[in-house]
Amino acid sequence: MEKAVPLVYEEVKLNCGFRVDILVEEKVVVEVKAVEAIAPVHVAQVVTYLKLLNLSVGLLLNFHVVSMKEGIKRIVHNFQE
Repeated sequence: MEKAVPLVYEEVKLNCGFRVDILVEEKVVVEVKAVEAIAPVHVAQVVTYLKLLNLSVGLLLNFHVVSMKEGIKRIVHNFQE
């Protein structure tokens, strides 16, 4: 189930700036794709969700693979940047 992520910029607040595919127990972002290959923009999308939600762990799942083992990418965001 998609989860709406509010976006706040200066004094403007959008209640539904982005939609996360799955949010597990308010701790892990799961983004689902079905693409030939994971591109840097897909990773950046998950990192953006992690920053907006103040979380550190995300999973990028690509279902366009022979074995699902090849389609899982774990993303950890370091908040010390």
